[in-house]
Amino acid sequence: MKIILREGSAEITEKKSRFIATVYAVRTPDEANEKIAAIRKQYWDARHNCSAMVIGERGEFSRCSDDGEPAGTAGRPMLSVLSGAGVTNALAVVTRYFGGVLLGTGGLVRAYSAAVQEALNACTLSECTEGLCLKIGTDYNGIGKIQYILAQRSLPVTDTSYTDTVEITTLVPAAQAGALKTEITDKTGGRALFLAEDPVRYASSEGEAVLLEDDYFAKIF
Repeated sequence: MKIILREGSAEITEKKSRFIATVYAVRTPDEANEKIAAIRKQYWDARHNCSAMVIGERGEFSRCSDDGEPAGTAGRPMLSVLSGAGVTNALAVVTRYFGGVLLGTGGLVRAYSAAVQEALNACTLSECTEGLCLKIGTDYNGIGKIQYILAQRSLPVTDTSYTDTVEITTLVPAAQAGALKTEITDKTGGRALFLAEDPVRYASSEGEAVLLEDDYFAKIF
């Protein structure tokens, strides 16, 4: 399953109706319901605020609402887009401003699906990774080599401290940790010290990284 590192929104127009979609990161149904209530307040004059959510480590919990649209034309298609993308701990809300032209069942399904897909495209998604938070110490001659190795492996740097020595912290998948430590030791001529390595669960994408707390996937079942 993937989670949302950065939320996204989009707007499409279909036969003069506006569909404003936002995809949020949420941890629990209660948090999702608060987001939905906030959207209703923001778009108080809209005819519909439809929603779909997928929550749980394996997407075990799902719920959707057509919010007055014909049954099965909004919430269920929105949920299908989220499920098809393999995301969890995610909420999609689509606000519709009616444009005066009826879209029909098929048109509504396509419009709500497309709006959520466009909002998802604007998000940054990432798979959850079991790994290590690895703190490495070295001298100023070794830091450039370590930074190069981490960049080549697309591993995020979460902290760097410069004093009389340099300490750099990275997140590495557990399966890669052994090979990484060997490469760093070899390339720095043994000048690197591995100061700490703590097991973590994290998500990362394009240099961004987020540590996931133990309760990130709520036990709600």
